[in-house]
Amino acid sequence: MLQHITIPRGPIDLAADLYLSDSVDDAAPVRAVVLSTPGSSVKEQIGANYASRLAARGIAALVFDPAHQGQSGGEPRDLEDPYRRGEDISYAIDALGTTPGIDPERIGVLGICAGGGYAVHTARTDHRIKAVGTVVPGNMGTSFRGFQPDGVVAALDTMASARIEESRSGEPARANWLPDTLEEAAAAGLTDIDTTQAITYYRTERGWNEHSTNRRLSRGDSLLLGYDAYHLVDQLMTQPLQVVLAGRIGNTGSYESGMRLWKLAPNPVDLLVIAGAGHYELYDEPRYVDAAVDRLADFYSNNL
Repeated sequence: MLQHITIPRGPIDLAADLYLSDSVDDAAPVRAVVLSTPGSSVKEQIGANYASRLAARGIAALVFDPAHQGQSGGEPRDLEDPYRRGEDISYAIDALGTTPGIDPERIGVLGICAGGGYAVHTARTDHRIKAVGTVVPGNMGTSFRGFQPDGVVAALDTMASARIEESRSGEPARANWLPDTLEEAAAAGLTDIDTTQAITYYRTERGWNEHSTNRRLSRGDSLLLGYDAYHLVDQLMTQPLQVVLAGRIGNTGSYESGMRLWKLAPNPVDLLVIAGAGHYELYDEPRYVDAAVDRLADFYSNNL
């Protein structure tokens, strides 16, 4: 059962979908999970694949479009602000905790890819979150710092100059998350399996959605460069932790990020490495997604 809901977030609203089991007993409030989705994705994509499966296993699941993206409000559009992404999760918990039929004392979070880092960062200080699940979790700060061929400080200097020019022109700059086509990727020399699978997911019928623009407001990149999703995790994130990783280690960094999180967390409960799966195959390949959700459902059932 799917309900389209609106989450108040200060002066704007977040567009969200709440997935519920068809066999919900109105007399018994249920456990629930808020999903934090990958960078550039919208609620109808990866989040829906996991939310619908969790609901089928009796766990309510709420997935939303981040502020400034998808069908949610917020200007400027396409902003990827890691701190606001974390705040979005807390606003989603506000809404979920007051939803009839949901037990506000049994709410967890599930973060996927970049959303995994955002979920962890939020759970450190929002202890309404009682259990933390992650699938191929990424630390966007680590990832973005690793993408700078001339170093982070040089990149920040360049971004500062670009922001000055943007202020003068009034035209905000945007960058692609990914090449728009496999042909563009090949022309740029990007032929590795992870890049091609990402493009195949996001930019073809496999996972394409009209509300996922594949564009990122460039001014947000400086925020990402200074971000650390795992800062103080070892001291503050005391909730039970589930980590699900892809067994085929590629160039996304999610395997390394997930293992680092596993070692940092004060209360790691379960680590699942799915043999043969790649990072983007854990977005929608049924045999891999089902294996992940089976383990996650057990984790939430035992810890919420």
